[in-house]
Amino acid sequence: MPVDIAELFVRIVGPSPVTQALAGGLIIALLNLLGASLILVWRDPSERALNSLLGFAAGVMLAAAFTSLIVPGIAEYSGGNPVPTLVGVALGALFLDRADILVPHAHYLLTGSRRTDAAGPGETLPVADERLAGVVLFVLAITLHNMPEGLAVGVGFGAAGGDPAEIGGALSLMLAIGIQNIPEGLAVSVAALNAGLDRRLYAVIAGIRAGIVEIPLAVLGAVAVTTVEPLLPYAMGFAAGAMLFVISDEIIPETHRSGHERVATLGLMAGVIVMVYLDIALAG
Repeated sequence: MPVDIAELFVRIVGPSPVTQALAGGLIIALLNLLGASLILVWRDPSERALNSLLGFAAGVMLAAAFTSLIVPGIAEYSGGNPVPTLVGVALGALFLDRADILVPHAHYLLTGSRRTDAAGPGETLPVADERLAGVVLFVLAITLHNMPEGLAVGVGFGAAGGDPAEIGGALSLMLAIGIQNIPEGLAVSVAALNAGLDRRLYAVIAGIRAGIVEIPLAVLGAVAVTTVEPLLPYAMGFAAGAMLFVISDEIIPETHRSGHERVATLGLMAGVIVMVYLDIALAG
């Protein structure tokens, strides 16, 4: 990372890792809002376009999980011992697995398919109640899936300790997650429409809501690892494991569901390439 850019960031935001994490959380949330706002000008994005964009987002997250979290967690913050970071990876995936039971899978939200499991045997939910349930579950699902992104940014800045010479990795991670938040934010708005929010303004508000959770999680991640330093490799692994779970369990299956798996795969490869380049260019 060129020292002048890092120093500029520190000069603007301040030397505190917690303050830097707060700024990082705000930036990725704003980029999520930018993506959600695209529904106002791109009123009817095709499924093919959405799948390619979500594939790109998955590629960015996939590379970031390794280059910015797992590898540094093992090589730099565990003295080469892989166990703490890998334990964190397992815990992150397990947490998402258990928490995901509470909300519907992303394919329900993105396709707007009817939900009948909340009704009694042989019953279906009234349309009004079904739409309300869909909106509530929509908010819960997006909140859950945004959590590891905010946490990852906070852990990144906490690991750097506010040192301008060390925050390159945190800045590249922040930028990568922010970039992938743009297509994710657009998908959130489309999902909001399918979940019953039939006005585009409400879809944008839902996009804002999806990003807001990342801000406190970023701060929490920084506070945790700067207060209890031995938690750092576990926290980095946890964030990475949660991100990898979302990619494999939600994003990839959804992008391959409707027959556009080729463009989704190409999008994923493009995301990996962009993230690896950012990591080398900004953190090198």
